[in-house]
Amino acid sequence: MSNEHITLTAGDAEVDVLPGNGGRVGGLRLGGVELLRQGERFGCFPMVPWCGRLRDGRFMDGGTVRQMPLNAPPHAIHGTARNAPWRTARKSTDEAVLTYDLTDPWPYPGRVTQQVSLTEAGLTLTMSVETHGSSFPAQIGWHPWFLRNLGGEDVTIGFEPAWQEERGEDHLPTGRRIDPRPGPWDDCFGMPDGVDVTLTWPGQLQLKVTSREEWVVVYDEQDEAVCVEPQTGPPDGLNTHPRLVTPLEPLEASTTWTWTRL
Repeated sequence: MSNEHITLTAGDAEVDVLPGNGGRVGGLRLGGVELLRQGERFGCFPMVPWCGRLRDGRFMDGGTVRQMPLNAPPHAIHGTARNAPWRTARKSTDEAVLTYDLTDPWPYPGRVTQQVSLTEAGLTLTMSVETHGSSFPAQIGWHPWFLRNLGGEDVTIGFEPAWQEERGEDHLPTGRRIDPRPGPWDDCFGMPDGVDVTLTWPGQLQLKVTSREEWVVVYDEQDEAVCVEPQTGPPDGLNTHPRLVTPLEPLEASTTWTWTRL
């Protein structure tokens, strides 16, 4: 694993990009205050070519059943790219572009490109999946671990989803949409006008997570951090809401985090 460490800067914002560790953002500091949970599994990692849990690690490709390794038995979780080294295509003071070529255990060739762009007021993550060969279903998402506490009061999560995906005993959506319920959550929500979630650390910072996508998983069942995960489909979406990557149409998505000091 390459231990290349890219640091982007803009104003008093600093972002660590770790190509060798799953193409993840390893840290985000504002005025020297770290916002992301530290550790090789944390920060913010790209979820690709699927997001969240894939039921029994299986999906259909026409009449063929494809089996992924069960890295969260009995399911497969969060795609294959977060455990793989990515390549740095280019970098500057405030932007890095990384690529990852899909390979085993994923059965189709394709290329993932992720762009990390920093300004004084925000961070934008953009990802695309392309193929020059056979078409295949895929998903894109991001899994940030925002620290619950930055030294003051705990963070609050503000958002107004149109619905919540009912969660079954197996932690996967049942396919029923229900009225949003109070947390704690490890749940998927629908926001048809685009993901818009506000994290507020009272008296310190407000950070908005936005995306044109309509799906977001909110996970706040751990003491240390809260996760707000915009994605192109719900968990098990390769089976229930497949988005096709074709030679003419890549799958593209982005998310932006904007911050304001309080």
